[in-house]
Amino acid sequence: MDLPGGPTQPEVMAVSLAKLGIRLGDTVVDIGCGTGTVTLEMAKLTGPGGQVYAVDRRQEAIACTRETCKDREVEIFAGEALDFLALPHKPIDCAFLGGSRNMREILTRLQTEGTRSIVVNAVLLETAVETIHAMKELDIFIEAVHLQVSRSHDLVERIMFQPINPVYIIHGGRKC
Repeated sequence: MDLPGGPTQPEVMAVSLAKLGIRLGDTVVDIGCGTGTVTLEMAKLTGPGGQVYAVDRRQEAIACTRETCKDREVEIFAGEALDFLALPHKPIDCAFLGGSRNMREILTRLQTEGTRSIVVNAVLLETAVETIHAMKELDIFIEAVHLQVSRSHDLVERIMFQPINPVYIIHGGRKC
């Protein structure tokens, strides 16, 4: 199933998950889960004792995530992130945000909840700037990374590199 903006490229996911620092047994959430590729990798990292939540407001994303994660225990929520965060849930250790709606409010809720690590992937400069400002105001900003990936591509019996859209990876969380 084709979804706008997805799936997250493997190289971007690798850096994002490394920054997130998921541990065995963690409770994690993928906000704006889209195709579910990040959700699936998060489920692998948390192990059998972990809890994985996936949230998206788009029904086609929910269906895609269900299919992608059919062999994993993932609790999927169809709706807005703030509505999910208002429901009773296990305390969230790590949060991955792939969307940009209500960013400041979501970050505030995660910070209040004591989330250890938060990673936001943004393709829009405005989203990156808004996220960095919000994280700084909440005193949870750690760093921002601008990641540009290019892949080899055949061109008239030679090889060139074809760039993929750059991504801003913004990392925040509790400072130890």
